[in-house]
Amino acid sequence: MATVVLEGRALALDDLEALAHGRARPVVDRAVLASLGAVHAAMERARATGAVYGATTGVGANKDVDVEEEQDGHPRAHGLRLLRSHAASLGPVEDGPTTRAALVVRLNQLLAGAHAGVGAGLSPAVLGALADAVETGALPTLHRFGSIGISDLAPLAELGLTLVGERPWAVGAVPPVALGAADALPLISSHALTLATASLALHRLRQLLLAGLGITALSFLALRGTPQAWAPAVHAARPHPRQPEVAATLHALVEGGPDPVRVQDPFALRTAPQVLAPAFAAVDALADVLRLEAATPGENPLVGPEGVLHHGQFHAASLATALDTVRATTYGVLTLSAARLALLLRPEHTGLRAFLAAGPRGSSGLMIGEYVVQDALAELRPATAPMTAGTVSISLGLEEHASFATQGARALRQTAELAPLVLGVEALAAVRALRAAPDRLSPGASALFAVFDEVLDRDARDAPLGPDVEAVVARVPDLALLLRLQGP
Repeated sequence: MATVVLEGRALALDDLEALAHGRARPVVDRAVLASLGAVHAAMERARATGAVYGATTGVGANKDVDVEEEQDGHPRAHGLRLLRSHAASLGPVEDGPTTRAALVVRLNQLLAGAHAGVGAGLSPAVLGALADAVETGALPTLHRFGSIGISDLAPLAELGLTLVGERPWAVGAVPPVALGAADALPLISSHALTLATASLALHRLRQLLLAGLGITALSFLALRGTPQAWAPAVHAARPHPRQPEVAATLHALVEGGPDPVRVQDPFALRTAPQVLAPAFAAVDALADVLRLEAATPGENPLVGPEGVLHHGQFHAASLATALDTVRATTYGVLTLSAARLALLLRPEHTGLRAFLAAGPRGSSGLMIGEYVVQDALAELRPATAPMTAGTVSISLGLEEHASFATQGARALRQTAELAPLVLGVEALAAVRALRAAPDRLSPGASALFAVFDEVLDRDARDAPLGPDVEAVVARVPDLALLLRLQGP
């Protein structure tokens, strides 16, 4: 099994996805971990000489309330109360891969303090327990609700209570540790679960968009499109980000295909580069934000040689904005896919039977596919709304703004779950059309066609669509791999 070293540096999406699903093994750089002892010592000095938010004071509207060093007969009572009160334990339980990715991200963020000159100042015991949990695969139970894009306070408080032994481990276990006097708030001051949710969804969506290039080309060939609209010269003249690259890839895939049957194609074919390119650009931008967030310290407060720094780095506006853009641009890709599906089912555009039906006259073929696609699009439509449009006033009015990046990440996960169905139905229709008219297949698209052709039933008479669509969706990673070698 491959290993991924966690040292507080950038985490590749592919590596995080492999760690989340157990296809790679995490190894913590213990030298980097040990070097964080200096940051912890700086936190202890700061706490002894002045006010440290969340350690010597309360949190939220209690920011000006000093807490006693020892209460209830326990020197760490304030931190434990903070974890207990913030561990809401409400909502669905996060799945194993997302939880595992969240722990990896949280540890990597903490390790990043060794390189940044400022960090969270967590005690070596808590850092070591988290590192042991990541390396051994131990997982806490994390409930979903309690995050609004200003740190995943509620689920990470559950992590804290699990580390100190007040909650049972859901998978595996590490010995409980004592909570340091300034450990509670720095541990939960992170978007680790939001970042994990977004990263895993983006990994799947990026594969899907790559596959969408190939599916678009197959539909274009089945519909005998006019490649002029994808000519490199057209897109070099107005080179929006990723558009010349997308157009060149599409043009190369259909080169040598059938003679066009129209002077100018419907928008579903003609504007594919203009719709796909913004989605690729948005994916690039979100990936950059995720890499930055997962490999930098953002805890409030941060501590370094100059003392404690109180700040607003917990506000995830950049992440929320990038998430909104990916969902909106992906939805455009999916609606264009639905438009191509409509063309593929119309005999005046394909020269084939209506609905690509086979068997006796009156057979319905892929008719129900449009209903399924429009149902899925209707489910996704609310997810395109910008989460950044939300407003909030909480904690006695002291905290009057939030990014709602967490909700944006969850909406991206929903998009990643339903989007394959939309493109899968289009792919099924394109393959059926090309099977009926194999002379339309281009040399550049033959390998893409084969990816789906080899897993689809050759009996196209009326039958439930589900098995064929599921077979297509299962091959999306293979199609994406082919296109990664020759395209965006």
